[in-house]
Amino acid sequence: MEVGVVGKPNVGKSTFFNALTLLDVPMAPYPFTTITPNRGVGAVRAPCPHVEKATPCTPGNAKCLNGTRWVPVNLVDVPGLVPGASAGKGLGHKFLDDLRAADGFVQVVDLSGATDAEGRIDAPGRHDPADEVRWLEDELVAWVAEILGRDFARHARGTEIEGRKVEEFLAERLTGLSIAPFAIAAALRHLPADRAHPAHWSEADRKRIALELLRTAKPRLVAANKSDRALPEAATSLATAIDPIPVVPTASDAELLLRRAARAGLIGYRPGDPTFEVGDPKRLSSAQAKALEEVRAVLARWGSTGVQPALERMVYERLGRIVVYPVEDETRWTDGQGRVLPDALLVPASTTARALAYRVHTDLGENFIRAIDGRTHRALGADQPVGPNAVIRIVARK
Repeated sequence: MEVGVVGKPNVGKSTFFNALTLLDVPMAPYPFTTITPNRGVGAVRAPCPHVEKATPCTPGNAKCLNGTRWVPVNLVDVPGLVPGASAGKGLGHKFLDDLRAADGFVQVVDLSGATDAEGRIDAPGRHDPADEVRWLEDELVAWVAEILGRDFARHARGTEIEGRKVEEFLAERLTGLSIAPFAIAAALRHLPADRAHPAHWSEADRKRIALELLRTAKPRLVAANKSDRALPEAATSLATAIDPIPVVPTASDAELLLRRAARAGLIGYRPGDPTFEVGDPKRLSSAQAKALEEVRAVLARWGSTGVQPALERMVYERLGRIVVYPVEDETRWTDGQGRVLPDALLVPASTTARALAYRVHTDLGENFIRAIDGRTHRALGADQPVGPNAVIRIVARK
């Protein structure tokens, strides 16, 4: 799974990305600091089942801190988008192509309204962040519609003659966007398109289909960044204007400062927490102490910097992922080496027992017999879904 971090230049995308990954990619108060995509790994929190066993876990892919697992999520920070990108303006098609593999997008906007459409600094309140959300959608729709429209009529007529399903036809045309046929079928159910005669679809029809495909298969969440510099009512106004896209107020500068201070051992802080503790005040310079107090005011106002909650809402709510723990011993919750709950996997909420087996290893999927719930010890058939935070053993033929 991959989450794209998107938005116009100079709104704090790279700061948001750095705060989640601590990769220290370039940041500066001018447009197009990022000119190539940056990739890194963030993490979302999940309760670790080892607490129920009162036995320490042996985490492999996802570290455990005080009963909380930090499950990895791939992130990509792409160059800033400007209006007209679908027509090649700015970094244009390169920007859009960098997003092909993303399952969904966190769009970072400037809640303070202090950057223009191309990312140039302006006076606070001069620009409406809702406009950023709308024109990003327009650019994404134009991009997908252009991909759909390449020699569309001829291929659509061939689909009609062959009697193929339109979902399969569209899936082939959108192969590079990683949009599955079931997502296409879900999008088409919301549209009046003549599914039996795609050759009759107009350019406007293709744009409506592109819009619904994006909403269904590439969901967005808005990180309303620079919230510490915005008017108190700005976040509510933005949420109302772009409903139903969810909005999370964020202060990426504050989060990055906290994570770096924690990494340096100056404070005790867990991402997403509403506060932090200073270890030894004597280790702080006057500038550091002042900066931390300013961040404390941000936490008091919003309850957190919003950066960690934004990623978690994206993963759990918008992308519908759950965490599952595969094991080889459903009683002890261990793998073949005796490690307790070594792996924590993010999977779609609709994942069946057999699909989980394939996710663990192809051989397990192909030789699947049943799964066993580690808590209830009940057997799960191939098509039964696994639940959130489940501990699951896969039984397969040798």
